[in-house]
Amino acid sequence: MNDIESISMKGSGGSKMPHSHSTPAGVDGGSRTPPTTPRKAGKMLAVRVQMLDDTITMFQVQAKALGRVLFDQVCKQLHLLEADYFGLEYQEPNGTKYWLDLEKPVCRQVGLSLIDPILRFCVKFYTPDPAQLEEEFTRYLFCLQIKRDLAQGLLQCNDNTAALMASYIVQAECGDYVIEDYPDHTYLSTYKFVPHQDQELERRIMENHKKHAGQSPAEADLNLLETARRCELYGMKMHPAKDHEGVPLNLAVAHMGIVVFQNFTKINTFSWAKIRKISFKRKRFLIKLHPEGYGYYKDTVEFFFEGRNECKNFWKKCVENHGFFRCSVVKRVVRQKTRVLSRGSSFRYSGKTQKQIVEFVRDNYVKRQTFQR
Repeated sequence: MNDIESISMKGSGGSKMPHSHSTPAGVDGGSRTPPTTPRKAGKMLAVRVQMLDDTITMFQVQAKALGRVLFDQVCKQLHLLEADYFGLEYQEPNGTKYWLDLEKPVCRQVGLSLIDPILRFCVKFYTPDPAQLEEEFTRYLFCLQIKRDLAQGLLQCNDNTAALMASYIVQAECGDYVIEDYPDHTYLSTYKFVPHQDQELERRIMENHKKHAGQSPAEADLNLLETARRCELYGMKMHPAKDHEGVPLNLAVAHMGIVVFQNFTKINTFSWAKIRKISFKRKRFLIKLHPEGYGYYKDTVEFFFEGRNECKNFWKKCVENHGFFRCSVVKRVVRQKTRVLSRGSSFRYSGKTQKQIVEFVRDNYVKRQTFQR
């Protein structure tokens, strides 16, 4: 089996893609002649999904149903219109995190064959411009993700920025600072804003909270997102790798391209405009650059992952980020069934692009009732 797959980095055109909540494959979406004998529904799979507010909801799908069936169930329960910014994530025992592939049967996805599988509903594509999020509820969900990233140490920043972001979280949840209710910083001690929270940080948060008087929860949410998006690690999820000399690095992918870190310090960015093609071969991840983008590097830059699965996982995330942020339209390609002999993965991004989401929401806008925070 040829273990290499690549994709060219250029904008995609083509026919307009159907909405992600249209009838997915595996679901009866039209009239057809009923079978002469009743068919069994098939094995059902109970899947727990952890929402962004940390509540757990149980969903049931046929084991052979596509991932999209489960994802659509989650989005329908949330009444979520801007769904394509989000995804369902699961974690392997070795710690590697994967996105649920919406075009593959749930039962075929590694890690979901467990007796009691759990997935996490998360932000998948961190928009560089929160003002492009049309709905207040979508911005609220983004804020819950930022709150989680901050508390888990993924969104590392200096103490002043952390205190400012935390103060917007408090303003959205508690309202205006009132000295009679909050005589000192201890009202913040029940919150976990950052991993190493101390009294000094809580005092800074309190001083910032005082300045936000009059801000509505929606205004505080937008201020939080505007502050977060300016942080260097906004939306960055680290994937351990090594360079050709064996130096440990972290790779991340975001709206602007592929970013290289040493620990949590950014050392290089390969913007999508500089990249001609990305590919993987076994555990080697390759970035082929346009001639004008070489600079210090050769025409192809290599990184090495622990194994093939980790390498392919990062490649798939790069393919999806490029499709979502750089393309106006993504052409829907029918996924090939696995053959004994194949030329690698047929994986492509299958959702709406950011441009399509903005257009879709504006075309299908309906006034929403105020949601319960």
